[in-house]
Amino acid sequence: MRRVSFLVDGFNLYHSLKDASRALGGAGTRWLDLRALCSLYRAQIGGGAQVGEVYYFTSPADHMEQFSPGTIERHNAYLRALRATGVVVELGKFKEKRRRCVHCGEQMIMHEEKETDVAIAVRLLELLWADKCDAVAIVSGDSDLSPAIREAKRSFSQRDVYCLFPFGRSSEELRMLAAATFKIKKERYHEHQLPDPYVLGDGTRIAKPAGW
Repeated sequence: MRRVSFLVDGFNLYHSLKDASRALGGAGTRWLDLRALCSLYRAQIGGGAQVGEVYYFTSPADHMEQFSPGTIERHNAYLRALRATGVVVELGKFKEKRRRCVHCGEQMIMHEEKETDVAIAVRLLELLWADKCDAVAIVSGDSDLSPAIREAKRSFSQRDVYCLFPFGRSSEELRMLAAATFKIKKERYHEHQLPDPYVLGDGTRIAKPAGW
């Protein structure tokens, strides 16, 4: 039996979920049961793979609150439900960045997610170094994770690193580096949603946000 840990790039997955919802005619996708989704790929990974820890890397989009009131509340509700399923949530942040428009010359304030790639890389190597798993599956199509996978292969040649590409995402560089890659079909999101409401051990009920 092989212990497989999953590292989920929340930002990459979030945009995939929105794309999948549109492709499915508006079907709900964002109340996703990550642990159940990851369990789907045990057979494809093979070797008696068992799902170990599932890590979800995300950043609170505080800057969106003024445009979409309740953004933080909805996000926190989801994180609370995920934690109750045993998912480990690791938080990054968005950083304000000023850019000048190439057309009009005006300065614009943009927001970029920071720390997630580094956090995934650190957790990947920490898991392998501490012998907490026999293999790692990264749920992302972001090629910025290539250096971390490359180092994992160099330092831990007996451990496999897999990539699960969210719907609509892929990377040829990751495909070349990973022991194997798998594409997540859009239907899988809709099929693996958390209960609504999600009931915590103490009886607290967490409702799925409207539109999710």
